[in-house]
Amino acid sequence: MVGPQYDFLLNPLGAVRSTFDQAISSGSDPSSFNGRDWGAIDLFHNFLSDHLSQVPVLTAATIRRVKPNTLVRFRGMIQDMLGNEIYVGAFKDGSVWRTNKFMDVNKLMADSHFPMASSEDMAIWERRLLYCVPVPGLNSWAEISPEAVTNQCMDWPPEQREKRRRADDDPSDMLVSGDEVQGSPNTKKIRGEQPSVASHSMGAVPEVAGSSLNIVPDLDGNSPPCIVKIYDSPESELRLNDIFEFVGILTSDPELDEDNEDGDLSNEFCEDPLHHFPPNKVPRLHCFIHRKLVVQDLLRKNPIIQPTPDLIKGIREALIRHLTAVLGNDGVAAHFMLLHLLSKVHARVDAFAVGNLSLNLTCFSKETVSIFGNQLNLAVKNLLPFTHHIPLTVEYLNNASLSPKKNYDTNRLETGILQLADGSHLIIDETKLEAGTLNSVGVENARLLKYLMECQKVEYDFKYYKMEMETDVQLLILSEGKSNILPAEVILPFQPSAASCSEAVAAEAWEAWRWYLASVKQLTHSIDSEMQKVVENDLVAARQADRSLNPQDLSRWLTMGRLISLSFGETSLSLEHWQMVKELERLRRERLK
Repeated sequence: MVGPQYDFLLNPLGAVRSTFDQAISSGSDPSSFNGRDWGAIDLFHNFLSDHLSQVPVLTAATIRRVKPNTLVRFRGMIQDMLGNEIYVGAFKDGSVWRTNKFMDVNKLMADSHFPMASSEDMAIWERRLLYCVPVPGLNSWAEISPEAVTNQCMDWPPEQREKRRRADDDPSDMLVSGDEVQGSPNTKKIRGEQPSVASHSMGAVPEVAGSSLNIVPDLDGNSPPCIVKIYDSPESELRLNDIFEFVGILTSDPELDEDNEDGDLSNEFCEDPLHHFPPNKVPRLHCFIHRKLVVQDLLRKNPIIQPTPDLIKGIREALIRHLTAVLGNDGVAAHFMLLHLLSKVHARVDAFAVGNLSLNLTCFSKETVSIFGNQLNLAVKNLLPFTHHIPLTVEYLNNASLSPKKNYDTNRLETGILQLADGSHLIIDETKLEAGTLNSVGVENARLLKYLMECQKVEYDFKYYKMEMETDVQLLILSEGKSNILPAEVILPFQPSAASCSEAVAAEAWEAWRWYLASVKQLTHSIDSEMQKVVENDLVAARQADRSLNPQDLSRWLTMGRLISLSFGETSLSLEHWQMVKELERLRRERLK
């Protein structure tokens, strides 16, 4: 019986080299590749279409155990784009052409120095560099299952397990030597990282500005940061703050750090963009395949086989009951909370984001927020994949780094609290905000939060100018009175009638609710011509009856109509759902009197 031709999991470089040799033997000229694929990517596409679950996931737990130069998966957010890196893509070893694509170590003739001149015997290519971090605010239920993480990592020979055990005991020996990289016996490693050019780089994430020794952040997620090297992919496919799953070769070579100390080969013409990211702290992944992740990809399983209208309605009613219990039997707040959780930016008109429904629940005190605020925070964490909680104080505003900032000393982008993935949810507790004086940082941070809520944009500070980046972050404000900092679309006095929630929720219910929120949020929506006339007439009548209504109020009604329709799994506005909008608005306005 003939086994598989390649060991994609444990020896992916073997498949790369084999397909390269086949391309050369068929008459292809390495200089004509110009870094483009010669057939290796298709092989991995075909393999991964059936075996993706067998590929181990790179996490803080597996980084010390997974073997270098094997196939791994990494999930993370693109925090920075470091530009392009020049590397020796192909070279002649005697009369034989070899390739360094998908590798960090470059092997040349043992009796040669770095032969930058001979273009006939060497091809110089480029690859893109991305700095990726664990998704900010990622909740435990949205992480990849522990079974998938450890699926392949523990199936090693005894001597390899013992070697990794010793590495675990010695933090300085975090990754195994790059000597395990297969290559010609007549070659030697001269350097891992090649000179590079940063083409319009936005920088990385130094935690301590101006320090070249300790700028890799100590992240509290379950994944390490990772340098992802991209090949054969258009730039438009990868955007800052997008969440991706990358599949590729993990390379790690502690000797690369020693090379950097011995001499800076990036020379005086260009800086090595990876200088501040030692391989023993930030692993490298040479990417074969990447895919952008959406919330449905984070669900561990799809609990719904066939989403019928009755089934959707039943899930909606169960979720409303749970939110009502969490909110002390305040059913009105529960209905508005559901619409808030379903909202997202679905269009932009001039400077305004259309579709988000920020919510300000008022009448909270320090005492009630410790009960209902904590319950609500826990419920949101269990329902949405990316959540954050900010106890807002004068001290926080005066000291927090909300906006990402470019550090020109390190040529990196220092992350800010508001550098978030689309679909993130932010709870801001204003009940701890007391009288005090805002300094210049505090005033700027208050402005940034307001700008995020109103326009769904975050300003990135490049010192000499500011760049606006569009985002999609839903904000929930808990406060005693109407927030003076964050003008939400919906202001609703909170009126609980029960002390606390003691309702236990089954795991299957959480899974159904997560699926429901992720799925109906993505539905399209429209209003037919007949219903359009009804809506227009009602809006005109409401404006005539109450001159205090402004265009933003009427726009909110339309957003609520859309969200109520989606909450029932329907894609067009019905008269029944429009009546629900008007009733919710009536109940809300009664509380404001």
